[in-house]
Amino acid sequence: MTGQPISYLNPMQANRPAAPLIRELGRADYDSVFAAMRAFTDARTPDTQDELWIVEHPPVFTLGLGADRGHLLSGPGVPAHDIPVVQTDRGGEVTYHGPGQVVIYLLMDLRRNKPGGKLYARQFVNKIEQAVIDVLAAYNLEGERVAGAPGIYIAGGPQSQAHAGAKIAALGLKVRGNGCTYHGVSLNVAMDLSPFTWINPCGYSGLATVDMRTMGVEAPLADVQQALARALVRHLAEAEPVAEAAPETINSN
Repeated sequence: MTGQPISYLNPMQANRPAAPLIRELGRADYDSVFAAMRAFTDARTPDTQDELWIVEHPPVFTLGLGADRGHLLSGPGVPAHDIPVVQTDRGGEVTYHGPGQVVIYLLMDLRRNKPGGKLYARQFVNKIEQAVIDVLAAYNLEGERVAGAPGIYIAGGPQSQAHAGAKIAALGLKVRGNGCTYHGVSLNVAMDLSPFTWINPCGYSGLATVDMRTMGVEAPLADVQQALARALVRHLAEAEPVAEAAPETINSN
């Protein structure tokens, strides 16, 4: 998979592991990027630089390893459509990707020495979620975690009461036995949200989804892509204690 490389490496981090290379893939179909992620991970060596891939997908439903196809809805309220359904090897259930959504795939080697030691799966998830929270805060939106339901949700408050609890960002990862990761995170910016109502998002019936535009934020997709990439690089460079081993999948989306 090719794309425009961007470097966010801070010279002050010169003796730390190299910051991930950022690639901008533009709009690309899900199948080709999925295949490219697996090929990249198959071919990488202990010296391969980590990469973050920024992409926007045409409409697609994706299924995690444990996904129940019953969460793909049909019947009243679900119009005939030709959105493809792709089985993946990430954790989690069904989700939707489409135009107006930031998607960043994290092709990382978690077993490399990181600042403060190796990086493990739950810490990895926490860093990704915090990057999303930081980006939302920069646009005056309050995002929060929900215990047992990875991803980011709109927090309750005077400015967001109507959408409190709605999901605005999803997370789904694959962590291989050698510590190498792919798949990643999506953040809804300015989308047609209708397809989310044609599934039980992340396996939850009736889970509301929202985007930044619905929350009153008009932001160019490219700006949010770059903001999230920078936040991810920043958090991945931060030291964190090590306390656990990495599983092969992260059951979230």
